[in-house]
Parts: sequence; structure tokens; C-alpha cells
Amino acid sequence: MKAARQTEGIRWRRMILAAVGMLTATGGLMAVAAEAAPLEAGEAEFRPDQTDLPAEPPADAILLFGDGSEGPPKFVAMDGGPIDWEVADGSLRMARPRRNANHILSEARFQDADIHAEFMVDPQAKGNSGLYIHGLYEMQIYDSFGVEPVSDQDEGSLYRFAKPLVNASRPAGEWQVYDIRYTAPRRDRSGRVTRPGSITAWLNGQLVQDGIEFREPRSPYVPYRHGVTDYLRKVKQQLDETGKGPLFLQDHGSPTRFRNVWIVPRRSDAGVAK
Repeated sequence: MKAARQTEGIRWRRMILAAVGMLTATGGLMAVAAEAAPLEAGEAEFRPDQTDLPAEPPADAILLFGDGSEGPPKFVAMDGGPIDWEVADGSLRMARPRRNANHILSEARFQDADIHAEFMVDPQAKGNSGLYIHGLYEMQIYDSFGVEPVSDQDEGSLYRFAKPLVNASRPAGEWQVYDIRYTAPRRDRSGRVTRPGSITAWLNGQLVQDGIEFREPRSPYVPYRHGVTDYLRKVKQQLDETGKGPLFLQDHGSPTRFRNVWIVPRRSDAGVAK
């Protein structure tokens, strides 16, 4: 009930801001409206259709893994070499945990993007996994079905930043889906954040994060701190220099399955690098 009231309150707040915005553009109003993720020119409101699974990737998507029939996964291991995750039954499965550091990362690099991932949690290790965006900010994957109240470490959370607006998790063994609109923080040459990043996320048809803003990462488990390799150091250097980074699928000891993982870069200068 509390989560439902919170979601309804957000809806009414947006309606009020929209109405006031037609009458005035005061500094106070602009400060509140800035909470929402900025839209690129021509972008519509982010409301993905999550009704039918598996979903079809849009024409402009960079497909990282579909069901395996399209070819090898477009991910590399932490050392830049081939991954040892298992491809079977149309999914990509974390099969060989290594001290919670056998993550894989996309060959593609991006700055701002819409991210889609379908996944199935396993009861082992509480279904713990995640989508580490740029290797810094984690949208949590966890066996959180039926958990109340939820925390900033349950599924649907931006890990250690914000709990989900609602518990949208499905039982372990069922396919679930994330759609995430990610806007990266902007930094100056010294690395200082000059504009916070933001995430809007939908999980299984429900809004779980609504333009939540963030600056520096808060997780102590980011891939650049554990199991670090020379390859990862180069990835982080590229991220610092260009603002572009990969998507990590997390190993946290649970054999989570993934399928239909793709990104759609949002900025015209996004590009893709390997």
C-alpha cells in the first residue's frame, strides 16, 4: 500500500509540474523538474512495453546476446579474453563463480543508453546478480519475490542508492525483464561530477526507479575494485577519458540466466568501441 501511494504521488506531482510549467518558469520549478532524466531531441517518454516475452530487439539495438542462435555472445571476460559462461537452452548462464568476480562485460561501449535484459534468478545464493552499468552503478537482480518491505539491496533497486518504488519481482525460475534508461554523470577533466546521472527503470511492467539521480558509485563491489586486470584498467581509463563504458553482467555466486540483452545508444555521438 505504501509503495502504491508513493507511485501515485509521483504521478500527481508530474501532472502538477506540467500544469504549472505552462504558466511559469521560475527557478524553483526548474530545480524540481531537473529531477527527471533529460530527453534527447525527439525522444518520447520512456514507457517500454514489457507484456510479451521474449521481446524482439528494435532495429537500432546493439544485440549483446539473444538466444545464442545469432552467434557468440558479444561479451568478454574480465581479462578481455573469451567468457566461460554457459550458453544453453537459449540463455547465457553464469556457471563458474570465482569469488563473486567472474563478471562479463560488453564489447560495446556507450555513454547514455536504453538497456534491455531478460533474466531468470535461481534460488542458489538468493538469485544474486545484477546489471552493472559502466561497471559503476548496479540495477539489482535478486530473489526478492514477496519481500516486504523492500530495501536498496532488493531486486528493482539502484543498489545502495534507492529501493524500488514497488516490489515487481517474480518467483525464481520465471523469466523477468528490465528496461532501463541510463543517463551517465558528466564529469570535468579532473573527474569531478558536474551533472549527476539518472536512471529510470521498469521491471516486469512496473516502474521501479523514476529518474533517480546519482553521483559517485556507492557499492564496495564494483568490478574495478575486485579481480582487477590490466584489461579492466584500460576499460576504466577509457571511461574516464570519454564517458563511454560497457555493461557488466554480474557474478555473485548464483547461476542467473540471461537472454535478449541489448543496448540502444541515446546520444548521436555515442558510438561503439571495443
